Amino acid sequence: MEIFQCFLFLASMFIVVVSGIDPYSEALLSLKSELVDDYHSLNDWLLPSGGNSVPGEISACSWSGITCNKNNTFVIGLDLSMKNLAGVMSGKHFDVFTELVDLNLSHNSFSGQLPAEIFNLTSLRSLDIRRNNFSGHFPGGISGLRNLAVFDAFSNSFSGPLPVETSQLDYLKVLNLAGSYFKGPIPSEYGSFKSLEFLHLAGNSLGGNIPPELGKLKTVTHMEIGYNTYEGSIPWQLGNMSELRYLDIAGANLSGPIPEQLSNLTKLHSLFLFRNQLTGLIPWEFSRIMPLTSLDLSDNQISGPIPESFAELKNLKLLSLMYNEMNDTVPEGIAELPSLETLLIWNNFFSGPLPQSLGRHSKLQWVDVSTNNFIGSVPPDICSGDMLSKLILFSNKFTGSLSQSLSNCYSLVRLRLEDNSFSGEIPLRFSYLSDITYVDLSMNKFTGGIPADISQASKLQYLNISNNPELGGVIPSQLWSLPHLQNFSASSCSISGNLPAFQACKSISVVELNMNNLSGNVPKSVSNCRALERMDLGNNNLSGQIPEELASLPALGVLDLSHNSFNGPIPVKFGSSSSLVLLNVSFNEISGSIPSEKLFRSMGSSAFAGNPQLCGAPLRPCAGSMAILGTKGTGKIIWVLLLCAGVVIFIAASALGIVYLQRGFKGQWKIVSFPGLPRFTANDVLRSFSSTESKETVQAPSASACKAVLPTGITVLVRKIEWEAKRMREMSELITRMGNARHKNLTRLLGFCYNKHLAYVLYDYLPNGNLAEKIRTKRDWTAKYKIIVGIAKGLCFLHHDCYPSIPHGDLKSSSIVFDENSEPHLAEFGFKYLLQLNKGSSPAVSNKETGEFNSAAIKEELYMDVYNFGDIILEILTNGKSTNTGTSFHKKPREVLLREIYNENEVDSNNITVREEIKLILEVAFLCTRSRTCDRPSMEDALKLLSGLKPQDNNMITSQSGRL
Repeated sequence: MEIFQCFLFLASMFIVVVSGIDPYSEALLSLKSELVDDYHSLNDWLLPSGGNSVPGEISACSWSGITCNKNNTFVIGLDLSMKNLAGVMSGKHFDVFTELVDLNLSHNSFSGQLPAEIFNLTSLRSLDIRRNNFSGHFPGGISGLRNLAVFDAFSNSFSGPLPVETSQLDYLKVLNLAGSYFKGPIPSEYGSFKSLEFLHLAGNSLGGNIPPELGKLKTVTHMEIGYNTYEGSIPWQLGNMSELRYLDIAGANLSGPIPEQLSNLTKLHSLFLFRNQLTGLIPWEFSRIMPLTSLDLSDNQISGPIPESFAELKNLKLLSLMYNEMNDTVPEGIAELPSLETLLIWNNFFSGPLPQSLGRHSKLQWVDVSTNNFIGSVPPDICSGDMLSKLILFSNKFTGSLSQSLSNCYSLVRLRLEDNSFSGEIPLRFSYLSDITYVDLSMNKFTGGIPADISQASKLQYLNISNNPELGGVIPSQLWSLPHLQNFSASSCSISGNLPAFQACKSISVVELNMNNLSGNVPKSVSNCRALERMDLGNNNLSGQIPEELASLPALGVLDLSHNSFNGPIPVKFGSSSSLVLLNVSFNEISGSIPSEKLFRSMGSSAFAGNPQLCGAPLRPCAGSMAILGTKGTGKIIWVLLLCAGVVIFIAASALGIVYLQRGFKGQWKIVSFPGLPRFTANDVLRSFSSTESKETVQAPSASACKAVLPTGITVLVRKIEWEAKRMREMSELITRMGNARHKNLTRLLGFCYNKHLAYVLYDYLPNGNLAEKIRTKRDWTAKYKIIVGIAKGLCFLHHDCYPSIPHGDLKSSSIVFDENSEPHLAEFGFKYLLQLNKGSSPAVSNKETGEFNSAAIKEELYMDVYNFGDIILEILTNGKSTNTGTSFHKKPREVLLREIYNENEVDSNNITVREEIKLILEVAFLCTRSRTCDRPSMEDALKLLSGLKPQDNNMITSQSGRL
């Protein structure tokens, strides 16, 4: 047998010598033949011309990615990283590389099982396979790599248990198994590594308890094991990891108190325990961790005060305690930390004043203390470090004037002070605030008008000063010329004077100036505002005719001119608008007839009421419409004919009445129409279901929803509801509420046809399918962004513009339908509550005895809508791959998930703008899908986040907080 094997070896050597190909080059060419190389990255893997090489010389030593020893007698390094390669490796080519020290396959698209033959390369010191798609259970045999020091398998698709064998590698310093789908507990054997310095297991599907044996890892300096779903608490034994400098166990489902033994980690620089369910107090002993630079305990259930001892943490740069249940005042010592850059303590129960020396001793960059109970004034030196870019103080009880230091805070990018009691003049000197993009001063008590130099804030995108009742002043003449301004809101501010000319208003999309004292005309230059989507000028003293130019704006969806003194007719051009959803001209001096287009009839009479000289549908008929009766002579004949017709109708009705009496009134049908449905009878609608049957015997639609064609050719979607007579009134009221909800991103409910036992609800039929059907359709990023924002706008209208709010109740991709312009519409909103009400209860209806709505239940449903909206964002970003797997997406590290989304959307690495927008929208999705309902944003806040995601503004959210 040995002789036979020797013969085979000699034969193979003879073949190699004869062919002129060395075994290394031959193996590599064979490997190349297995791979998919669409980008021709291995084009230089060629034999010398003529096919012969110098005997004893390895041809491959000159190929890209190949490293040989000094004499070029064997290969010691194979680097295929970042070559856009793909395919499944058989592994049969690796046997020849017995001297291989470094193998790098990273940043490619290799798939299938990791070849176990790699583990025969006993000289390997570094094995890098990160950012591929290797899958299946991790193969056995890695313990054979006795010299291995670095093993990086980050971001693959491995499943099954973690490989226990790795703990037998005595020289292993780096172990990275993060970003796959490993399951089960962390093996207790992982506490026995002898040389390990870097351990990364985050973003898998690991469970069970974190093994206390990890505390035996005396050489580890960096450990990330978060973004998994563990049980239990943080083992106190981790405090024995004496060399640890970086510890991240975020998003890991951990509970219980923070062990005080972690304060023994006196070399620790970064500690991240956010997004868990940790309780109790922050250990005061943490002050012993003197090197600590980053401490993030946010999004837990931690209570109590910030420890006074934190004043000892002189190296602390980041302190994030947001989304907890902490209270008391902020210690003065926090303000004296010399290295502090970021202070995030929002959404707690802190009270008292902020330390007045805050900002005096450090170069603060970001301060967010919003949604607490702080009082007093803004610390006067908060911007003295000249680095402050974000100051977020909203929803507190601050009072007094703003510090003059803010007027020269040229580093400011975002300033949010809304919902406080600040007073005095607005001290901001916009000529100095060259980088400011977002300012919200609403719901305060400011006076003195809008600063005149506002027009010098060249990067400003969002300005909201609404609900400052004594602000006064006029609108600065150059306001509309700000090149990036998208939203200007100044409602209820006692602003007077005329509207300035709309010059160069290319970016403005929202103008809200209702409840002021504006006078004069609306300038015709408003035609320059081609991006305008919403304009609210209601409750002012404006006059003149409605400019026809408004009707030509291509994006205008809502125009409110109510409670002014406009006169003249409604411009007919509004009827041809493809974007207009609501035109409210009520309580003016408008005259003439309402244009006859269907658009106006769909708006309801309330949009036109209070104009005595206005007529036409949906108001009273105009006088000219009675001309059908003709002259005095012919009129008599017509009256006779009408009388005869009346007699015939009376006889027919009597006969039908007898039939109805005989049938116990079961078949008496009624119809309620909402704007948009022509005046049909119940019989017309019922016959559209079955043209051969009478209304009493009409068959129900065969499915829960079906199409029907009405007599005029209008196609509607019909939903059938069987109800009890005692529920009829309540259910009719709820359907009416739903029918009066009108928005361009809602499917219109047109009416309902009913008797005591049955109802058919009629919706607009949109023929372009739903999101579930098209989720895998390739769309560019602009189209996806449009869909996400459209869904958000529809939900925001239901939640914040309807009173009481209407939860959707069943938001999912199949309930989002598209019109002919691919605009998304929310279908069947509120229908879930109709069905619940039919069974006896629904949070969306009022209590019979008190007349009050179940606000707590509605709020819970609204936040469920928000959660579902976040899930839909993930579906859109991942082309449907996140469906029903939202929790696993939450477990993945952001870097891994973003990479997958970038790849799924084919976003080039050079397209920084789109990458940033995707990153920010992903953060909105994670905010919306937080586990605690109270931690989710309202749809109004979510829409603000999304609406700000323009290429000009990449400062809306950060990866950790997502805060506006």
